[in-house]
Amino acid sequence: MRVFYSLVITLLTPIFFLAFFWLGRKNPAWRQGWLQRCGSVTQNIKPNALWLHAASVGEVMAAAPLIKSFQAKYPDIDILVTTFTPTGAEQVKQLFSGKVFHQYLPIDHPLFFKRFVKQLKPGLLVIIERELWPGMLSVCARHSIPVLLANARMSQKSAESYQRFPILIRFMLDKLSMVAVQDHTDGQRYLDLGLPENKLNVTGSMKFDISIDDAVKAEGEGLRKQWGEKRPVLALASSHADEDERLLVLLPKLQQQINDILLLLIPRHPERFDAVSAAAQALGFEVQRRSQGAASIKTQVYVADTMGEMLKVLSAADVVLMGGSLIERGGHNPIEPAALGKPVLIGPHYFNFTEVVTGLEQAGALKVVSSNSEDLLTALIDLLKDKETQEIMGEAGLTSVERNRGAVGELVKHCARMM
Repeated sequence: MRVFYSLVITLLTPIFFLAFFWLGRKNPAWRQGWLQRCGSVTQNIKPNALWLHAASVGEVMAAAPLIKSFQAKYPDIDILVTTFTPTGAEQVKQLFSGKVFHQYLPIDHPLFFKRFVKQLKPGLLVIIERELWPGMLSVCARHSIPVLLANARMSQKSAESYQRFPILIRFMLDKLSMVAVQDHTDGQRYLDLGLPENKLNVTGSMKFDISIDDAVKAEGEGLRKQWGEKRPVLALASSHADEDERLLVLLPKLQQQINDILLLLIPRHPERFDAVSAAAQALGFEVQRRSQGAASIKTQVYVADTMGEMLKVLSAADVVLMGGSLIERGGHNPIEPAALGKPVLIGPHYFNFTEVVTGLEQAGALKVVSSNSEDLLTALIDLLKDKETQEIMGEAGLTSVERNRGAVGELVKHCARMM
């Protein structure tokens, strides 16, 4: 298996670099860090560091509480965060401002990872959520580096995909030292795929350990003053293609029912900032981009086109609709708006967060809505008009988040023991 995989990845390596160059047309950051992609450690990191891999923005956000807690308890141990995407790299810089090291993850070629591990000499690799690379795991196993898959999740759709490659998935699961899953359902799916039961630990979701700084709330209050403090604000968070456009089409009907409403759009990927802004302008709305100055009471659509400011802009919303759920993307994390005390709506496609959505829904903090335009419009109007329900759902969200905290503390203990 290892030899076959090495042959395949060797043939694919030039294609990886061509892909990075191609992606660099829209985001030049894809064309940076070539030495790092080839396995060179370009920074002075002390041996026995905690190496944490978070593929992109969502995983970096999920890892933030663990990183901060580990740093507080073990300040003398260096932390390296690797990401695959430039947006993930930017999120690391926004959150930690030089307090941790960052590099791009090497391409999964055995020679690249062998060089990387020999130079880094890590004490532990923590992978956030699910990004498993056979070459990376194989090299770690040969160099006796323990590997913890933390905050792990496994949707039914992903499990079915993995089942098509049973030899490969068992090869990777065999190389893991521990899998700390978010819930029992995810855990059972890992067991069904071949994970030994003694490697499984149910710790809960780290995302419940989110902390909201007073500065975040102050920023939200500042935005409300720009927009008009009494205006109803509907946010579409972490949106994908076709979702912003659906809300923009519905906005005139929302305006007829909800006086002076402001639509806050937060695209998931920076490559879409221009397209979303252009789509709103093409429909004749008064548009303001966050990167281009302050909004006003005349602004009808506000596009949050900056990285690392999700909590700040969400704190200014009255109702939050989670993106990635109106299309078959699997949804995005609804814990963040719940932790801000915001009522949350989510579309029918939330398979990446089934247990979290179910828990928040049962607590009364979240409602699942249809992706059908008319039904979605009705749900939005009903909640935006009902201030009492908004307050009840917001309080339920705060209570639910507080009740589910604790995963980070458990994971810090596991990290220390394994290192």
